[in-house]
Amino acid sequence: MAKKKTLNVAVVGLGMGRHHLMGYHTYKRSRAVAICDLDPVRLAQFAGECDIPEDRCFSDHKKMLARARELEIDAVSVALPNVLHAPVSIDALKAGCHVLCEKPMAMNARQARAMLAAAAKAGKRLMINFSYRFTPQGQALKKVADSGVLGDVYYGRTAWYRRRGLPGFGGWFGQKKLSGGGPIIDLGVHRIDLAMWLMGNPRPVTVSAGAYGHIGGRIARQMGKKFDVEDIGGALIRFDNGATLIAEASWAGFTEKREEMITQLLGTKGGLIHRNTGEGYDFEARVYTEEHGTLWETRLQQTLETPPSAYQEFVDAVLDRREPIATGQHGLDVQLILDAIYKSAELGREVRIPKRK
Repeated sequence: MAKKKTLNVAVVGLGMGRHHLMGYHTYKRSRAVAICDLDPVRLAQFAGECDIPEDRCFSDHKKMLARARELEIDAVSVALPNVLHAPVSIDALKAGCHVLCEKPMAMNARQARAMLAAAAKAGKRLMINFSYRFTPQGQALKKVADSGVLGDVYYGRTAWYRRRGLPGFGGWFGQKKLSGGGPIIDLGVHRIDLAMWLMGNPRPVTVSAGAYGHIGGRIARQMGKKFDVEDIGGALIRFDNGATLIAEASWAGFTEKREEMITQLLGTKGGLIHRNTGEGYDFEARVYTEEHGTLWETRLQQTLETPPSAYQEFVDAVLDRREPIATGQHGLDVQLILDAIYKSAELGREVRIPKRK
């Protein structure tokens, strides 16, 4: 069978999903063919911007997927509240579509495993949108790490702090039954994944964590709004190769910067740092080594090639019949850590992580 030259993609959820939609609409190897959202204003807006006919705009993903073959939908992007990631992804896989799912993969590892099983049964690709893998700095550091410059990585710290970045109270972000948690699952998921990816994806074995909701909880009570997740948390993660990683994330705390992101890894031959500059979303990448009896610092000035976006990588992986950079298994590995962080924080002790299955 000849390879397809263009991938037809549908997007479910046009909040975060608007970035997915425009990524497919502007990429030469993909075409946005259907969209789904509960908001009719959003549907009309993006249908117009991406030339999607009215009969390909849906408010119910199941009705859209029932017509997947008729509409020639090859793949689906799922960009919905966390509670819907697993069920909608599984529906799409059962409908015969490849899936790119937003992070976190699911609400828990049980759901993540069900997604992997559905993908295997359908024979379809399942990718997780770990977006920091697809930045110039992330791609450059990955090449350095894979080249062996760091030696054996034995220690790391990865964090995303917001001094005051609490989501709108009353929405799904602050309700555990809809989100799965607070900044650990929302922001920490990015930094944990980036660190593990640069470390070569070692298997996590134990977690000792704490989580707190003093600031967000107080403000929510004053406003009479629902908020039952943490606003800050941290964990010590141990891996099967003996390495350890400190992971931290906050929506609110009396920190120095308005926004701070950092991932630092230390190896037997060198170290690296990925962090934001100032308090915004510009990033730098640095590598530290020892050569000829002297200590060196190397700073990334620019990359000579533009890395693919997550959406381009998903399309290319499907069309080229290969595994994507960010697989469903990677998503499960991170989900196992997230589950363990919340369990450890609840129990007040270290917990073991189940082995990969």
